[in-house]
This record gives sequence, structure tokens and C-alpha cells, in this order.
Amino acid sequence: MPTCKALSVVAPAGDNIRSGHKTLEIRDWMPDELPLRNLVIIQNCIRLSSNGITEDLAGEAVAIVDIETITDWQEEELEAACASYWEPGWKAWQLSNVRPLHLAERFPARLRIYNVELPDL
Repeated sequence: MPTCKALSVVAPAGDNIRSGHKTLEIRDWMPDELPLRNLVIIQNCIRLSSNGITEDLAGEAVAIVDIETITDWQEEELEAACASYWEPGWKAWQLSNVRPLHLAERFPARLRIYNVELPDL
């Protein structure tokens, strides 16, 4: 099984990414390096935080994406982020080359960018 970089999102964000409806992932931090290619999106149902729950073993791999660009999030990008409100100071991770996944296995959802092992696709 190959090891891949992963990013967790809370449902229904992963479903929206997989369908192509959500084209921006909004975060308050930047990854250590860009571009991020072949990043696995893991959807889970629990909001993770560094001062609370930091892992959910019941995640679902919903897509593989590339992130080439991160910009300051703009209020007019609310729909592309599938967000219900806007706040200044957040970063818009531009999702591209979305490849939907439909795997039966469960995968861990964790904070930040982390490694996950996927079956050969």
C-alpha cells in the first residue's frame, strides 16, 4: 500500500469536494510546502482540534486533489468554499485535478497534513 499525504475535512465538505462543488478549502494555516499533489481528502464526522479530539479512526477517503495555490480568502469566494459565512484572515486552498474516490475501507482523520496508507488504486 502506498503512503500518501492526507488532509481531513468535516462532512459534508468531502462530499462537496468529491462532486466538484467545493473548489476552495478554507484554513487558518499554510502547509510547509507547495504544491501539494495527490493529496488525499479524508472526510470524517467529528471536528478535530489541538485542544480536544485530535484523531477519528472512522474517516472516509473521498478524493485525491492537487493544491497548487493558496491565497487570502475573499468574501466573494463564499460559494466556492461552500461556506455559510466569511471571516477575514483565512487562507483559500485552491483545489484542482479532483479525482473522486469510493473506497469501503476506513482511514484515520488527523490534524494538519499527515500520512495515510491507501490500497493500490
